[in-house]
Amino acid sequence: MRATPVIIAITVVGFFFQQLTQYDTVFFGLNRFFFEEGFWWQPLSSMFLHGGVLHLGMNMVVLYQFGSLLESALGARRFLFLYLIGGVITGILSIVFLYSLGLNHVLVGASGAISVIIGFIARHDEYNRKGLIVAILVISFVPLLMGMNIAWYAHLFGFGVGWFWKIRR
Repeated sequence: MRATPVIIAITVVGFFFQQLTQYDTVFFGLNRFFFEEGFWWQPLSSMFLHGGVLHLGMNMVVLYQFGSLLESALGARRFLFLYLIGGVITGILSIVFLYSLGLNHVLVGASGAISVIIGFIARHDEYNRKGLIVAILVISFVPLLMGMNIAWYAHLFGFGVGWFWKIRR
């Protein structure tokens, strides 16, 4: 069974669940309650929530493109491990960054985990490396310049996690 379509399906279901609940981001988005109330599940659950249909759609298209490519090379198990654990690590790095600055933001989305995939591919694919580095910088900073509220730091942390990820053969 392919992991990428399963991740996409679970994420879409998570988004619809999110629309039905009033306090979804309090409990399942990654926020200060991770530290203050011991909501240990948030780095994982926040990957399956999104800030809107456009956010969900863009992330799932990019996940399908790069996830399918990397899953074909690594196999479903290794790819799933990279995506989930890399996404959790990225979420923790992001919330520690925000918390250390005294910011009370709520993080939702798969962008960090997707950036792990892109960073991993960039590290191992010298031919496409420069283009992927430019792409991560563009998707991180152009929306900011347009006044959009995005977690640019999650993109950069994720790319770094993917870049330094080691997979045993």
